[in-house]
Amino acid sequence: MSPEGRERPVTDHTQVSDSTFGSEVLQAAGPVLVDFGANWCQPCRMLDPIVDELAVEWRGRVKVTKMDIDENVDTTVRFGVMSVPTLILFHHGQPVERVTGFVPKKRIVDAFAPHLPTISAAA
Repeated sequence: MSPEGRERPVTDHTQVSDSTFGSEVLQAAGPVLVDFGANWCQPCRMLDPIVDELAVEWRGRVKVTKMDIDENVDTTVRFGVMSVPTLILFHHGQPVERVTGFVPKKRIVDAFAPHLPTISAAA
């Protein structure tokens, strides 16, 4: 259960931290989506089910991770995350696309699809 007492779905994403960011994201073999958020952020909570769906749909093609900005200030500042939620897609260790704020799933998929040739924008 989540801290709020709600059931959390089984997800296919990894929590990353300042200490694991290099190995989990920057040195990853394929594309990595990082969901920068915070426990106190209501739009982040609203986005969680969408990120969970993407983690399942993109399994094997995109590694989906989450990072708590309050606990990982160094990485948050390094990549210029100024508001949450922020989703950043990394490929070959570089940020290639970013979406900030709570947005519909289609807008996220449309933004990232050009960087992920095996993912259809119609997902």
